[in-house]
This record gives sequence, C-alpha cells and structure tokens, in this order.
Amino acid sequence: MTEIKIGKPDHEIFTAISERWSPYCFDGRAVSQELLLQCLEAARWSASSYNEQPWYFIVAERAKADQFETMLGCLMEANQAWAKYSGALLLAVSKETFTHNGTPNRVHGYDLGQAVSQLSVQATLLGLHVHQMAGINPSRVRQEYGLPDGFIPQTAIAIGYVAREPLAGQESFAGRDKQPRVRKPISEFVYSGKWGSSFVTKK
Repeated sequence: MTEIKIGKPDHEIFTAISERWSPYCFDGRAVSQELLLQCLEAARWSASSYNEQPWYFIVAERAKADQFETMLGCLMEANQAWAKYSGALLLAVSKETFTHNGTPNRVHGYDLGQAVSQLSVQATLLGLHVHQMAGINPSRVRQEYGLPDGFIPQTAIAIGYVAREPLAGQESFAGRDKQPRVRKPISEFVYSGKWGSSFVTKK
C-alpha cells in the first residue's frame, strides 16, 4: 500500500510543504475543473518581476479523452508510462520577453517556477498531488498547440490522487513511491560572508 509520504523538516514549516511529494502512482480518477481552478488560482497570485506574470498553462482534463491523449503524446515515452494514470495534465509555458517594452526577461523561467510551486502546495491542501516533468518534446508541444514565438514550453505537470494500491501496469513504479524523502541540510547550500561559508552556526 502506498503511504502519503511526509517529510521530516529540521525547522518548523507548514504541513502542506512537508506533505508535498511527487508520486508516480496515481489512481486514475479525474480531477474536477473546480479543483484545477483552485490550483491555478494559487499560481495566479505568485510573485513575478515587474508583475509580468510570464506563466501560461495548457490544461488537458482526463474527462476529455482526446485532449488528454494529445498532451500525453507530448511527454517523453518514459513519462507517458506513469502519467497516463493522472487525473489531469498541464503544460507550463513561460514568455521570454517583458510585455511592456519587449526586452528579454532573464527570470521568466524562475517566475514560472514560483507559480508552479504555489500550485503544488495548493494541490496538497486539496488532497491532490503534483508530479512535474522536464521530459517533454518541446517541438511537438509547439506543433500540437501552436505556441507563438517567444513562448517557451518548460515542463509538464501531472496532477491527481495517489493510488493507495498500484494499478495494473504500475508495479514497476510502486517501488519509487516507497523511497524515503530526503533533502540536503541547510548547512550545505546556504552560505554567509563568502561562498562555501555556511550560514548555519555550529553549536
């Protein structure tokens, strides 16, 4: 049986963050449009440089089989094998220039990432889970959805309900979901004064 994995933080954080993880085994139930809209609303209110809001999402609901299959076909084959059980698929796209003056936006991908992070936490609060994927076929995304120039397909997002028992065809992924959640300690990536000098005071 797949357990909902809860991280063990070193410092107190909101439970929606410690309970967020990226499952491979979804149970195949569709996610309602209302729940998807709540997740997208969380993304909408993310911070961005100059309030550009350079994020865009293409949604494929499981209940709309043709749209779901089209988006599934934009994923790399290894991701298709497990993402086909998700309750919805999204493609995350960012605009690489500022709208107000047309100059390059160096942080368009960063801002999209912030929006997706908020989407993921909101999903966790709703009893859903999100699994993001770099493994997409950008040229196929452009072909299928007609992305204009200057809009960059960045990642795909599977969202849905965790399968408490692996479904047929998920057996090879179930072991991944049982792996413990681990993170580097803050002392290894937060510095002070100079690079490599840990911010964490040793006691």
